[in-house]
Amino acid sequence: MTPAEQAATTTAPRVPPGDTALLVRGVSPVLEVPFTDAGEVDYTGFERVVRYVLSTGVTSVMFPGFASEFHKLSDAERARLVDILLQHTRDRADVAAVLAVQDHATRLAVAHARRLVEAGTDLINLLPPYFLTPTPEAVRTHVRAVLEAVAPTPVVLQYAPHQTGTSLDAATISGLAREHSNLALVKVESTPPGAFIAALGAQDPALPAVVGYAGVQLPDALRRGAVGLQPGCSVTEIYVEIWRLFERGDRVEALDLHRRLLPYISYWMLDTELIIAAEKLVSVRRGLFESAHCRAPAHRLDAEEIAMIDRLLEEFADLLPPLGN
Repeated sequence: MTPAEQAATTTAPRVPPGDTALLVRGVSPVLEVPFTDAGEVDYTGFERVVRYVLSTGVTSVMFPGFASEFHKLSDAERARLVDILLQHTRDRADVAAVLAVQDHATRLAVAHARRLVEAGTDLINLLPPYFLTPTPEAVRTHVRAVLEAVAPTPVVLQYAPHQTGTSLDAATISGLAREHSNLALVKVESTPPGAFIAALGAQDPALPAVVGYAGVQLPDALRRGAVGLQPGCSVTEIYVEIWRLFERGDRVEALDLHRRLLPYISYWMLDTELIIAAEKLVSVRRGLFESAHCRAPAHRLDAEEIAMIDRLLEEFADLLPPLGN
């Protein structure tokens, strides 16, 4: 039995009927979007991405995020990709689709969130507005409006101050959760995330957190109460195995595996466009899709960065088998 298959049988959460937010615990990868060399969306490749990630034993996926290049997709492209994903999740009780709302205008965010719920999403991932430095009250009003519009569908609030410049303190988020019971989780991407995760857990009500940022600070996040991880998806099997080892109590093995991965992800996370480009090349090397193209503006991997990817694939060959087409 492979590590991914073991994870599927030993760490998948037991979810009471209707409590889909529990499916986001554990490893919840953010799906990437392959493009052709000409820059067109590779929809067939995206379906292979969906099938691959769901085959690793995870119980949820998130789309689209920064790792999906959401900011480089047209509305029509995004809608078609969402439909492909939901075809694989909407009729399954054991897998949750977490679909993102990143619209800046509150009116557009509310309408978008409602459409996603009608289409069959299980949870909404809400990125608060951040263009032109909205006031804290404007951000709170935006979040409240989306929470009200989709209730009782659970919502994951994305806290990414490094990428967005927008910040909400733990007490404010807890206050929103007291007003709106469908605020189910917070995705924490502060650097470092641990203190904020602990602060969320100390609120009334306590708010569970999942950690992003490629899991660079995963061990500390787990010690401070994180219940899940949302990394990119090209090496999902490694993250599933790390999580399985932590869940099983094999902390030394889990920390060792994370320590081996850390030189790669800590370098890639120096820049968001860098990790997008790196993960795409990993997927191409594994045979998941054909082109590592990223839409401009994008990071162009140099020879040493490409060699680093080849070293990763060699080092973790036991966990990252070829996927084929």
